[in-house]
Amino acid sequence: MALRSHYFNLCCFFVMIILFGSCSAQLSSYYYAKTCPKALYIIKTAVLGAVAKESRMGASLLRLHFHDCFVNGCDASVLLDDDDTSNFTGEKSAAPNANSLRGFEVIDSIKSKLETACPGVVSCADILAVAARDSVATLGGPTWTVELGRRDSTTASFSNANTDLASPLMNLDELISVFSKKGFTEKEMVALSGSHTTGKARCLLFRNRIYNETNIDSEFAKSIQSNCPSSGGGDNLSPLDDGSPVIFDNSYFKNLVNNKGLLHSDQALFNGGSMDSQVATYSENPITFYVDFANAMVKMGNLSVLTGTDGEIRTNCRKVN
Repeated sequence: MALRSHYFNLCCFFVMIILFGSCSAQLSSYYYAKTCPKALYIIKTAVLGAVAKESRMGASLLRLHFHDCFVNGCDASVLLDDDDTSNFTGEKSAAPNANSLRGFEVIDSIKSKLETACPGVVSCADILAVAARDSVATLGGPTWTVELGRRDSTTASFSNANTDLASPLMNLDELISVFSKKGFTEKEMVALSGSHTTGKARCLLFRNRIYNETNIDSEFAKSIQSNCPSSGGGDNLSPLDDGSPVIFDNSYFKNLVNNKGLLHSDQALFNGGSMDSQVATYSENPITFYVDFANAMVKMGNLSVLTGTDGEIRTNCRKVN
């Protein structure tokens, strides 16, 4: 039995090396089973309530997880507020996040409930990961097992938030580069871009596309222009997926095939380039998209996580302990 146990542990070691490059990311789907058994229920219930109150919140919580993980890993650094007293500038005020990221109050509420149920146990980083999964499932999308045990950072990076996140103005080669730097394949990039099947964007981010770009359906452009004038109205919102604005499905990819991508970076995925066939596949096969998206989300949730004694478990997600 001892030999068998040793062999099993050795196999696990090599599997971890293959998947993560090291054994530092010791996450587990049962991490809170004993220390906070109601953690997942508390998060799910709160997400269901928030999405029922405002359907767009599902997309906002998903986006929070993205913007957290792409900047120094999934460590809840995106939740830290600026602190004038210590000259600390967080990621919220970086260009891709300012006046854009939403859902912080929902995370605060979840954290408060978890601190009441089991003080100092559940990390803000894990809350973001689970809330993103539950948001997608609530909106009709796939679900997946979230590995848990992340710890929270004690700092953030304003500069990295300005450089590491994809821009809605990027071309295909730029998008591929941004995702490749985080270890994602081109196929995984397309799958993760499918998160734009839900949520909204501000007029200032797509104004140039609907007035000046040629690879756009004319009727679609005209319909969007009614809510996004050629000047002014920069904060006016339009759905990223005109086909089914709220539901998490593969309509986003159908839009791209028909030149109805809202953002320049969306349509860049289907514009006579190397990703056209992958977009077409997802437009025709929702299950394939769901499976690939879920797998890519698991991979993203493992980016540079803090475990063990690294970082901390914040009692307030907006500031370090």
